[in-house]
Amino acid sequence: MKTNFRHLFLWLFVIDLGIAFGAGLYESIVVISQWANLPPRTWPNTGLLFWVYVTTIPLTLLTVANLFAAWLEPSSKRKWWLWAAVTIVLERVATFAYFIPTMISLMGSERSDLEIKATLSQWLLFQFRSSCPDVFGMALGAQGPVVAQ
Repeated sequence: MKTNFRHLFLWLFVIDLGIAFGAGLYESIVVISQWANLPPRTWPNTGLLFWVYVTTIPLTLLTVANLFAAWLEPSSKRKWWLWAAVTIVLERVATFAYFIPTMISLMGSERSDLEIKATLSQWLLFQFRSSCPDVFGMALGAQGPVVAQ
């Protein structure tokens, strides 16, 4: 794989992580806080309206591409790049194993208000914590080119 394509994958990865981090904070602070007193069936499906186009498909594909590109990288930035990609692989696993299924189950839920609020509160707590791998991956990915200079 040519160096230019590998670097393009890296920068698209870092930019998408930045967008995901900012959008995740906005969703957690502004959007989901408005849902607390609404029935789940009235919540907008942000997964299909936004996230699928920003992270579900693009970030997942960029993560796989960056694992491959980092593995082929001969310079000293290889370890930084691999750590960034592996960090986001773990974040992607958490997203597909917990965040997406939990939100889908909440949105179609016939649970009590108390149970919905408790689950949404837990989801938000984990959502804030899941922003850490995004920032860590973004920082590691951006660090690679700096180290190589």
